Amino acid sequence: MKEQIERIRAEFQKALAGADTPEALDQLRVQFLGRKGKVQQLLRGLGQLPPEQRPEVGRLVNALRDQVQQALKEKKASLKPAVPREWLDLTLPGRKPPVGKKHPLTQVLDEIKAFFVQRGFTVADGPEVETDYYNFEALNIPRNHPARDMQDTLYITQDIVLRTHTSPVQIRVMESQQPPVRIIAPGRVYRRDTPDASHSPFFHQVEGLCVDRGVSFGDLKAIISEFARELFGEDIHVRFRPSFFPFTEPSLEYDFNCVFCRGKGCRVCKQTGWMEISGAGMVDPNVFKAVGYDPDIYTGYAFGMGVDRIAMLKFGIDDIRLFFENDLRFLNQF
Repeated sequence: MKEQIERIRAEFQKALAGADTPEALDQLRVQFLGRKGKVQQLLRGLGQLPPEQRPEVGRLVNALRDQVQQALKEKKASLKPAVPREWLDLTLPGRKPPVGKKHPLTQVLDEIKAFFVQRGFTVADGPEVETDYYNFEALNIPRNHPARDMQDTLYITQDIVLRTHTSPVQIRVMESQQPPVRIIAPGRVYRRDTPDASHSPFFHQVEGLCVDRGVSFGDLKAIISEFARELFGEDIHVRFRPSFFPFTEPSLEYDFNCVFCRGKGCRVCKQTGWMEISGAGMVDPNVFKAVGYDPDIYTGYAFGMGVDRIAMLKFGIDDIRLFFENDLRFLNQF
């Protein structure tokens, strides 16, 4: 029996030296330690030995079993993981992990914020679900005023709306502090529009407000003109046109010369050479009265701009819906 034990030990060591994969080691384990393995057969043969030999031989067999188990464990730990050559080439450079990028609207909004913050404006915020008072009445748009039809408002209740512009933020700021006031109010706004290439029921605006002693119409034109050159280049031009807004008087709309054709006329600007941006004007005295400012002492200007429209001009995008489809093929271009 002792000779048989030594023979099996030698056989195992020889087989172990040639086993160089986890699969080969597993087969070796079954061959020697399995229920029908060679070590197990030795244990079954103990019953055929004389009683006085069984303890010593049993100790030798158990020692062999422990040796086989330990050797298999150490050999398995020493093996390197197999590299399937058919799909992994270690000579190739590693793949870079995907990195998130800013949405084009966020990029443009960051540029707008940076421009105005550098010129002394602070960034203000307000609720997207607004009261009728802040969205309309405090802005000189009382109930039954025809200008409310311009907004195509989404009502939650009779007195609660999804804000149609970020101008309510201006009212909230003026209620909370005395002049001078110089803020911009970026945010999301909502209107009852049918989605198409240039309209969306959900879009982004930036409203601006400057109130102090001696603020003039010339100050308003200067800040808008400087903003246009900063965002689109020194050769951009701005056109101001008379208009009407209930919360400004006088009011104007401003256009940039078309960034696609630089004013020569093209399909995008309908051959006019100009792209409509938004509205602005001097704050109406009734708005000052609503927030407790004395219109005989203070003057101010307010302006608005659509972030989505500016992003379309800046990046040459002809359909506003692309901003909201979350198509990575589109977003990765920016």
